[in-house]
Amino acid sequence: MNRRFLPTAATLLLLGACAMPPPAPNAQLPFDALVGAGDPVRSAVASTSFAFSHQGQLAGQPADAARALAQMEYLAVELPNNPRFVGGPANLQTQMLQAREEWREALGIPPGLPPQPVIDSLYAAARALRAGQPEAAAAALPATIFPQGGQVTLTRLAALPDLPRTNTAAVGATEVLRRAEGDRRGRL
Repeated sequence: MNRRFLPTAATLLLLGACAMPPPAPNAQLPFDALVGAGDPVRSAVASTSFAFSHQGQLAGQPADAARALAQMEYLAVELPNNPRFVGGPANLQTQMLQAREEWREALGIPPGLPPQPVIDSLYAAARALRAGQPEAAAAALPATIFPQGGQVTLTRLAALPDLPRTNTAAVGATEVLRRAEGDRRGRL
C-alpha cells in the first residue's frame, strides 16, 4: 500500500471544513423585550402578529413600531434556523426574507446588514422615546445602519407605509408557533 496517497486526518478535517456551509446568522432580543414572557420567540410572535395585523395602531407610535420591527428582525433569523420549528411551512424562510426586504426598504436599512445591530438600534431608540428623549432616540439610529439619519428614521417609524409582506410573515409565524406547540385552534 502506498502511504503517499492516504490523506492525513488534518487534510480530511480541512476538506470537511471547506465543504460546510457558513453558520446561519443569529440574533437575540434585549432583556427588556421579555418582561413578563419566558420565551422570546413566543413573545415576539404574539407582539408582531398583533402589531402588523392592526398596523394602523402603530401610526404615530414610533417606539411601538421600532419594537415590532426589531422583533420581526429577530424572528426572520430565529424561526427558519431554530430546530424547534422544523416542519413549518416550506415558504416560511421565503416569507421572512421578503418581509425583511420590505421593512428594511421602508426604513432605508441596507439589505446586507447583520440583524443584531438593527435590533439593538431599534430597541435603543424605542427606550429613548419611552423616556421622552427624542434626541437620544435619533442618536440611537446610526447612519451606518440607517443611512437617512436618525430623525428621518423616527419620522418613518411614526408613519410606516403599508407592510403587507411583513403582515403575512407575522401571521405565518403565529401558525408556525401553533404547529410547533401542537395547538392549531387556540390563541398564543
